[in-house]
This record gives sequence, C-alpha cells and structure tokens, in this order.
Amino acid sequence: MIDQLKAALATPWKASNELRRIGSVPWIRTAFLAHGVRWGQRWRIYGMPTLQLHRGSLLQLGDGLELRSWPASNPLMPNHPVVFATRRAGALIRLGDDCGLTGATLVAAERIEIGNRVLVGANATIVDTDFHPLDAARRRADINAGASAPVFVEDDVFIGMNAIILKGVRLGAGCVVGAGSVVTRDVAPGAIVAGNPAQVVGTGARTSAALDSSRRLADEG
Repeated sequence: MIDQLKAALATPWKASNELRRIGSVPWIRTAFLAHGVRWGQRWRIYGMPTLQLHRGSLLQLGDGLELRSWPASNPLMPNHPVVFATRRAGALIRLGDDCGLTGATLVAAERIEIGNRVLVGANATIVDTDFHPLDAARRRADINAGASAPVFVEDDVFIGMNAIILKGVRLGAGCVVGAGSVVTRDVAPGAIVAGNPAQVVGTGARTSAALDSSRRLADEG
C-alpha cells in the first residue's frame, strides 16, 4: 500500500486518469452493451471509443483490453478516440487477449483479425479497404466501391504511432512496424519494418518479452 501511495504521489496524472476511468465505467459499459459488444474481463478503458458498427457486422474484443482515447491518458496525446468501424453487414473486427490501443482507428469492410498481446501505437490506422475506387469512372458509378481484402495481425506485434496498415496485409508474429510507416505488403514474423512503403530494416525476437517491456515503458511515460 505504501509503495502504491508513493507511486501515485510521484505520478499524479496517473492517479487522475485512474479515478476518471473508474468513474466512467458505468456509462461506457452501457454504451458497449447498446452496440451489442460483450464487456470483457480486466478491461481498462480510458474514454469512450467511437463505435460505428454496421447492422449485421461483429466486433469481438478479448480480455485484458486497454483502450486509451483521452489525450491525457498517454503522453503521445491521441488526437481522437479509438475508432472501431465496420462498413457492411458481415464485416468482422476481432481482437485477442491483452491488446492495447491508443487513439487507433480500425475500419473493416470485410475482416480485421488481431491476435494476442498486440500493441497499436498512438493514432495508428488499420484498414482493410481502399474506401473509394482508384478509377474515376468507377468512383462516379459508386464512390464507396473501393477494393477490400482482410487484414491479419498475429500475436505479439507492435505497431508504432501514426503507422498505416493497408488492405490485404498479414503482420507476422512478433514483428514491429516503425512509427509513421505505411505497410502495403506482408511482414514476416519477427521482422522490423519502417518507411513508406515499409521495408525491412532489422529483425527482432518473436517472444512477448520485448512487448511486455514496451508496455511497462508506456505506463511509465
């Protein structure tokens, strides 16, 4: 108890965030229920995410989820709430256990599946659709008929802030996507990629140990 009190005094913004989070649980939980989303175990939700769920689509969120939508909830200052959006009936967004997202945007026309212990950095974006056709004539015919292909993010992936993951991509287990990267093709397990378009710049361990360390560093920020 003494150690916890010392920690609270040393980082008063964390104590403020925790009090605010606890006080907001009832109405956030009610909002999830209204959208048909099961409330999981060990959730830590710092601000109501934006839920834009098409009727007939599905949002499944695992246990141990941490969502940070309030700017003050992370020193990287998310510039908008976490967004979960589905574009059509039958679309699916599924997250495994112990995932953390800060101001991230996930938009699925077909499917976005994320494994366990995945961290998505501040204001990163994952989309499985182009939204709009590339051809002008097709845009005139149907502006929302952009191509789409499922996105898969395997266990222990770390996606840096402001990164963009585009349609049809698979991120292999334990890979790392550098901040601000634009990923247009598959990333091998354990690879470290960066840039636009993202290229391999190194390799990393496929275990969750490095990601656990990253989570601790983020919490200490």
